[in-house]
Amino acid sequence: MPNPLPARQDTAEVWLMPVFTAKAGHEADLQQALLALQTVSRKDPGCVEYTVFSDDQRPGTFVLFEGWARLEDLMAHNEESHVKEFVKGSESLLAVPFSVTPLTPLS
Repeated sequence: MPNPLPARQDTAEVWLMPVFTAKAGHEADLQQALLALQTVSRKDPGCVEYTVFSDDQRPGTFVLFEGWARLEDLMAHNEESHVKEFVKGSESLLAVPFSVTPLTPLS
């Protein structure tokens, strides 16, 4: 996933919530691509969480909840071939470009 965060010097965990909306007729293809990405990305160094959810209120919308031990781990993940291939391959499946929301735990 593209890195929406400013450069940080600390070693705090990084949490993101990308949202993907499929083009009509491509819901199953996008779901399959996201599940494949999930399987491989969970093995990337520093992965704390990487789970894809289907939005029950918006059919064809998928939410990814991902956590990384350090910003460097996220940056390395984003350079992996499986991430780059997903980003390029998913463009034709998306109704709109995917968004990425950085998250901060409250405690």
